[in-house]
Amino acid sequence: MDIEKLKGFIAKKWDESIVSELSEYIKIPCQSPAFDPEWEKNRYFDQALDLMTAWCRKQDLTGLSLEVVKLEKRTPLLLIEVVGSGNRQDETILLYGHLDKQPETEGWDDDKGPWKPVLQADKLYGRGGADDGYAVFSAISAIKALQEQGFSHARCVIIIEACEESGSYDLPAYLDALKDRLGEPGLVVCLDSGCGNYDQLWLTTSLRGFISGNLSAHIITEGIHSGSGSGIVPSSFRILRQILNRLEDAETGKILIKELNVEIDAGVAAEAKKAANVLGSDLKASYPFVEGAVAVSNENNELVLNRTWRPALSYIGVNGFPKDGAVGNVLRPFSVLNLSLRLPPSINAEAVQNILKDVLEKDPPYQAEVNFKLQAAVSGWVAPKLESWLKDCLNSASQTYFGKEEIYMGEGGSIPFMNILSNMFPKAQFVITGVLGPHSNAHGPNEFIHIPTAKKVTCCVAEVIKAFSSK
Repeated sequence: MDIEKLKGFIAKKWDESIVSELSEYIKIPCQSPAFDPEWEKNRYFDQALDLMTAWCRKQDLTGLSLEVVKLEKRTPLLLIEVVGSGNRQDETILLYGHLDKQPETEGWDDDKGPWKPVLQADKLYGRGGADDGYAVFSAISAIKALQEQGFSHARCVIIIEACEESGSYDLPAYLDALKDRLGEPGLVVCLDSGCGNYDQLWLTTSLRGFISGNLSAHIITEGIHSGSGSGIVPSSFRILRQILNRLEDAETGKILIKELNVEIDAGVAAEAKKAANVLGSDLKASYPFVEGAVAVSNENNELVLNRTWRPALSYIGVNGFPKDGAVGNVLRPFSVLNLSLRLPPSINAEAVQNILKDVLEKDPPYQAEVNFKLQAAVSGWVAPKLESWLKDCLNSASQTYFGKEEIYMGEGGSIPFMNILSNMFPKAQFVITGVLGPHSNAHGPNEFIHIPTAKKVTCCVAEVIKAFSSK
């Protein structure tokens, strides 16, 4: 392969076409159905799909066909097929991305916004560019780059779903409906993950699961004057504090329920140590700490393991609290906390959700009315061992396009469909990578895609497709 020609082709494609298309995509507020119940009426998914399908058709790929599939009462899915050629034309590579987005959130810089694309230096700001709107453009460009040099390739199937940020609850129905058309992939490439830095290729080896739900405590039927009730009626928030002490050590953040912890094996520990050494001081520097604040540990290795293989609790929402400025001296009747509990990758979330519920609800303080209403229980994922041809390819690709070796690390977040695909295609190899690096801030304000990294990742995807097709 002419490496310089490949790099030049993909760089030109990004500079002259993809960046502008991604900018138009960022303008579309195609929020996931969990955040936009009126998604059918608003038709933002249709706008995003029209943009993507029109661009794909302009790329003049040999053997390209595409279809927007719409199952009844389901979010749409873009299905793209590029017919294979050569010795492995009957084998299949499945490439994945999604087009739905997280909501706006507050805190964007004055000159930026979730639906306002802003290109500054090497970064394109706006919601969804890195998570994960670039995926279809990257995948198509990688295949086209190979065709431009006359390389044969396996059959490539690309699926772009519109429900990932809501837990991919529509994806199983599509995989079942399209199973004959999907075939039996020997390789799955997912472009919806992160990278520890922008200096080398990062491969995701595991994903944490999660359990989310609302923990509530009701103690009285209506608010009462705090001067009258305090000291007699216990605070509903204090009741929640006592209950949470059963789950989390407030001093360390350690999760106290033994069934929610796992023993970390030596291979995972070694992988984490290597990643921690590579990241060095950049690991903590990548987070927007206020001045003087520090992380939960001084040991990078422990931080990586905390983020990837240990359970952790986040408090992501509240109810029952009046807004600041509209507060009276009232003892509130109830408090609600929205909990997000990240789980180790190897734990079955459904198997432990009732254990968690029982711990939180049993023997409530002051015989208050305490309830944990489960919202979601999603298991994590552990990647199968890489075959030698793929490991060699990934190392070579990272050295070629980044100038450094590839790094393997678990991700702290969840990609719900990975278990679905692993169970459906147990013989497949998996390449999970992405462009969500330091400060890219997916789901938060000032989200951006780092364009030089996206170009290099696209080149690496082309190398993986070529390697699979010629092994």
